[in-house]
Amino acid sequence: MEKKSYIFSEISFKILNEIAYFDQVWSREIFKEWFNFQYEINEYDEKFLKELIKINEYRMDFYSELQLSLHFISPFLSRVGLNTKYFSSWFETKLQGIINGYKLKGNLDFMLASGKLKPEIPYFFIQEFKKSAPIPKHPRGQLFAQMAVAIENNKINKIRGAYNIGRFWFFVVLEKIGVSKYQYHESKAFDSLDIEHLKQIFIILKSVKHKYCKL
Repeated sequence: MEKKSYIFSEISFKILNEIAYFDQVWSREIFKEWFNFQYEINEYDEKFLKELIKINEYRMDFYSELQLSLHFISPFLSRVGLNTKYFSSWFETKLQGIINGYKLKGNLDFMLASGKLKPEIPYFFIQEFKKSAPIPKHPRGQLFAQMAVAIENNKINKIRGAYNIGRFWFFVVLEKIGVSKYQYHESKAFDSLDIEHLKQIFIILKSVKHKYCKL
């Protein structure tokens, strides 16, 4: 019997666990190496971050997903500066693949990947969600489905990503541990409207670029 196909936006965490086995690791040890990146934010970047908070702090809870992206996330990612000669930020790009016989496909909110004119090797994903509550589907399902497809397509065993629910950001690491078996690690929440947390998010994303984007 042929298995179902899903687009990423349909995938709840319940559906995700019907597709394959996803287990949470109750430890955050894996983030010590990732987050331990020595980077000093200069006064101009800090001024930008403070202004970004000032402009958005009373509006963010009412933003649509598009407004959240255009007013906050996109300017923030541009300031982080993830693009290089060999790696690019890809918004609303397409991805598809097979997980345990299920065909998964759809558009991605954001992917950092190698490639000049089209994405090749993925390194990092972000799944956006517009409000903190109520949430019809938790963004984990969509994000982990995308990351699992990237793992299978590129024959790797680990990939990093993040999801945000309104002002709160969570970083994740997804690992393949067997045939159609994965485990994920999830960071604590970072409040992007708190300047110290936003500076941490900034540095964490810088570390993705400098530590893990390797050809």
